[in-house]
Amino acid sequence: MIRYDLAGRTALVTGGASGIGLACVRQLARAGARVAVNHLADDARAAETLAGLHAEGLDVIAAPGDVADAADAARMVDAAALALGRLDYLVNNAGTPGTRTSIPPAALERITEELWDAVLEVNLRGVFRCAKAAAPHLTAAGGAMVNIASIAGLHSPGSSMAYGATKAGVISLTKNLARGLGPAVRVNAVAPGAVDSSWTVEWSNQERAMSIEAAALKRRCTTDDIAEVVVFLLAGAAAVTGQTVVVDAGLTL
Repeated sequence: MIRYDLAGRTALVTGGASGIGLACVRQLARAGARVAVNHLADDARAAETLAGLHAEGLDVIAAPGDVADAADAARMVDAAALALGRLDYLVNNAGTPGTRTSIPPAALERITEELWDAVLEVNLRGVFRCAKAAAPHLTAAGGAMVNIASIAGLHSPGSSMAYGATKAGVISLTKNLARGLGPAVRVNAVAPGAVDSSWTVEWSNQERAMSIEAAALKRRCTTDDIAEVVVFLLAGAAAVTGQTVVVDAGLTL
């Protein structure tokens, strides 16, 4: 359901070629926004994804770039803003778990320096890089930003303690960005719970079933569930900033 008229508005979604990012792209574009879809330059899914969005009649453009690279992230944001003509909304969605299987808190030997480096560069420093580069554009437009955090940054072990630490950092960063960019720009975060998406952590059927049973709503979230709240925080919620909204079907109640 389209709840906002975003004709004339523009948005950049990092990691927008799949999963939660793609759901955000679709919902923003279906509401009338022109959307830049960030993806890694060598992401084979990107061309097919963009073709599908264009076939649907949506106004989207490619914004290749690596948020884990400081120079490339800044270049990508500025290029997207220039191509769009302005930048009203930024969705910092790009992220990585850094591991194919979950690492319980007791398995410290599996938390390597390489894992820390991978998740920090994308999940935390990447968010800051894109926010910093987008700040002048968003300020000029009186826009809004939403960062994708996780319940792992609040009170869930997540895929690893390194991943959880980066998402806790995103939540703290969101508050300080809201302080620093207000009153012109609102900055909020969404903390998804268990989501059925093309994520790279391999959860077992038993783990999926357990997450459903533990949730108050007895289901897992979809990517559209998350995107719906993202769009609300961007296009509505005029008096909300510095907040993290948990979207987990009641998993952590």
